[in-house]
Amino acid sequence: MKSARARRAFVGVVAAIASAAVIGGIFTSATATPADVATHATHGNGDSAIVVFDGEPLLTHPRTSRLRPPLDLDAAPVRAVKKGLAVQHDRFRGWLRASSATVTREYHLALNAVAVELNGAKIADLRGAPGVRGVHRTQSYEPLDTADPDLTLINAISAWRSKQVGGAASAGADIDVGVIDSGIDVEHPCFDDTDYPVSVQRGDLRFTNNKVVVARVFHSDSSLTPEAVGAHGTHVAGTVACNADTPASVRGADVPYRVSGVAPAARLGNYNVFPGDVGTASDEDLLDALEAAYRDGMDVINLSLGGPAARTQDPIADAVDNLDESGVVVTVAAGNDGPGEGTVASPGTAKRALTSGASTVGHFVGTAITTDGRTFRAAAGDFPTVRRDLTAPLGVVEGDVNGLGTACEPLDGLDLTGRIAVVSRGDCSFSAKVRTVEDAGARGALVVNDVAGDPTSMAADPSVEPKPTIPAYMVGRGAARGVLAANGASATIDAEASYFRTGNENIMAGFSGQGPTPDTASLVKPDVVAPGANVLASVPADDCDADTCWAFMEGTSMAAPHLAGMAAVLRAAHPEWTSAQVRSAVVNTAAEGALTQHEDGRTVADDVTLTGAGLADLRAAVGARVALGPVSTSFRTLTGRSPAEATVRLTSLTGKEQRLSVSIDSRVGEGVRFTAPGAVTVPARGTATITLRAVATGGKPDPGPRSAILRLTDSTGTDIAHSVLFAMRR
Repeated sequence: MKSARARRAFVGVVAAIASAAVIGGIFTSATATPADVATHATHGNGDSAIVVFDGEPLLTHPRTSRLRPPLDLDAAPVRAVKKGLAVQHDRFRGWLRASSATVTREYHLALNAVAVELNGAKIADLRGAPGVRGVHRTQSYEPLDTADPDLTLINAISAWRSKQVGGAASAGADIDVGVIDSGIDVEHPCFDDTDYPVSVQRGDLRFTNNKVVVARVFHSDSSLTPEAVGAHGTHVAGTVACNADTPASVRGADVPYRVSGVAPAARLGNYNVFPGDVGTASDEDLLDALEAAYRDGMDVINLSLGGPAARTQDPIADAVDNLDESGVVVTVAAGNDGPGEGTVASPGTAKRALTSGASTVGHFVGTAITTDGRTFRAAAGDFPTVRRDLTAPLGVVEGDVNGLGTACEPLDGLDLTGRIAVVSRGDCSFSAKVRTVEDAGARGALVVNDVAGDPTSMAADPSVEPKPTIPAYMVGRGAARGVLAANGASATIDAEASYFRTGNENIMAGFSGQGPTPDTASLVKPDVVAPGANVLASVPADDCDADTCWAFMEGTSMAAPHLAGMAAVLRAAHPEWTSAQVRSAVVNTAAEGALTQHEDGRTVADDVTLTGAGLADLRAAVGARVALGPVSTSFRTLTGRSPAEATVRLTSLTGKEQRLSVSIDSRVGEGVRFTAPGAVTVPARGTATITLRAVATGGKPDPGPRSAILRLTDSTGTDIAHSVLFAMRR
C-alpha cells in the first residue's frame, strides 16, 4: 500500500537519477474553444516507434510488484530485474545491427520498451525480432482545450469541511500532483509558497518553490526550459491546487468570490512536454515524463492531453495502467472530438485511467449588448474588444443554423458595411467567420452559440490571414431569435466588462469525448464527468495586461484536473486507500441524473458512454464506504443467447464488515438482460466477489449500446455505491 509519507521518503533516494529532457509540444489559446479549434493529437511523422518487449516492467514484474511501494530502485531485487531487462534490450540492439533502425531511449519502470528511430526500417521487420511483444508507430499529442461555482458543483467545499478532510488548509496536504502539460507559472499568486514547509525541489530551480516542487522539461532542444510560455498548463495546475481564496479579476471585472483549486493544500510538479512554441509531444516525451513523475514521488498525475485511439494496443495507455497498479492515480481528459460513439481520446482509453468528460459551469465574464429593447450577455476571447461603447445596426447573415449562416465562405452580394454582423457558430473557425464578415464591411461580429448554455470565449485561429481586426463576441443560443428579429435595428456593445452568473450549469459539453473505447474491450469511458466549460483558473502573466492573470477556458483538459484535485484530497484524507480505491470512490459515488444534454440543456443525459457514472461528487467520495473493481463493467458485444459473465471485486473502506443488497436498475435500451446476486457480504478486510451476467434477448433489436446500473444498498436502504453495466448489440 502506497502512502504519501512513504513516497516522500522515496523522493530523496531517487532525486539524483530523475529523468531529464526530451521532446515537446504547444498549448492552445487561453480562450480555446475545442469545437472550433482542433486540439487533439495527430500521428507522428512515421520516423520512430515504441518497441515493447515480452516480460513486465519494474512496476508490475512478479519479482518487484510485491515489494512495498514505492519501489526502492537500489534494492537488490529491483536491480536484478532491471539488469535482466537491460540484457533483453541489449539483445534487441544486437539484432538491430543488420537494420537501419537505432535505439534512442529506454524504459524500464512503467513500460518494458525502447524507442527507436526507424531510418527507413519497416515496422513489420521489427515485430519479428526475438522477444518483441509489439511495435507501435509513435504518435504525438496536444493539450485538449480550449462561493467558487465549479467547486460547488462537485461538492468540494462541503468535502473540505468534513471531518475526514479537516478544512481547506488540509485539502490535499502532503500530496504531490504531477501536471504533464505546458508548464506552471510559479510567480502566479495561485502558487505562492508562503506558509508552505520547506520542501526538496528538483529540476530547474528557477521555476520551483515550496508549492511547485518540480520543474522539468522534455525536449531534445537543450535551450528550452520548463517555463510556462502559454496558458494551458498553468490553468490546469490552478484547477488542481490553486491556493485557497485567491482574489481574481478578468478584463478589469472583479470576480465576486475568491478562487481555490480543488486540492488547495497540495504541492505540484511541472513536467513540461509542451515547452516554448513547440507544437506537439511524442510518445517518448510522455513516457519520459510519466517515469520522471513516478521517480519524483508524485501521488497523482494529470494528463490534460490526448491523441487518436487508433492503435490496437496503446503503449501510453499500458504505461498509465501500470502506474495505477503501482499506486499512482492518473487522471486523463476524455478528448474534445465528441459527441459521437467512440470519440474518446487516448490515453483516456486506458482501463485504469480516471478519465473525465466535461460539463458546463454557469458563469463567465463578458459584456452587455442591447438592441431593440433587449439585452444579451456576450463573451469575448482572443479577438479585439471595444474600447468605448460601439453603436451600429445589426446585420444578420441568414442560414440554416437557428436561422443563421456560419459565414465560412465569402458573402457574395451581402453588404455589411458599418454593421455588427450576426452569424452562427459551427463549420469553421471563429477567425474564418470574423474575417469573412470583416471583408464584407462589418464593424463588429456576434457569433451565436449552436449548443445550449452560455457563450464561451472564442479562440483565434493563427492560420487565418490576414488576421481579423474588428471586435468579436459570442452570445448564447437563446439569443438567436432575438437578434434575428432585431435585424437592422441599432445595437450597442458595452465597453465595460462584467461578471455574469447564469445558472447554465451541469450541461454536457458538446465537444466532450464519448465512449465506448474503440477496441474490442468496449470500455465505458469517460468514467465520470467534471466541470470543463467556462472554468475560471490561473494563466501566466504574459497572457494579459493585469498584475495577475485569469481566464475562462473550456475542454476536457479543464475537467480532468478537477479529478486530479479530488484524488489528491482523497489521498490526504485516506492515506491507506490504494489507487484503485481512490478511483472507485470518485467514480462509484458520482451524482446520477445531474447532467443534461447539450442539445437543449434540459433533458437528462442518460447515455453512459457520454456521462460515465455521472457528475463527480467529492463530498460523497470522501465518505465512500465500499470500493468496486473494476469501476464499471463491459460485456462487450453480445450475440446469440449464451450469457457473458464478469466479476466485480468489493472491498470495505470503513474497516468494518458490510452486508449489502445488490440490485440492477436504470436500464437503457432493450435486448439485453443483466443479472446479479441479490446480496453480498463485504469483509472488514479482504475482498468479496460477485458474478454478473448479461445475455442478449429478443430477436434482432436495433444495434447500439445498452446499459444498466448495478446498485449497492445498506440495511437502511441507503445507496452507498453504483456502477455502470454496459454491452453492445450488433
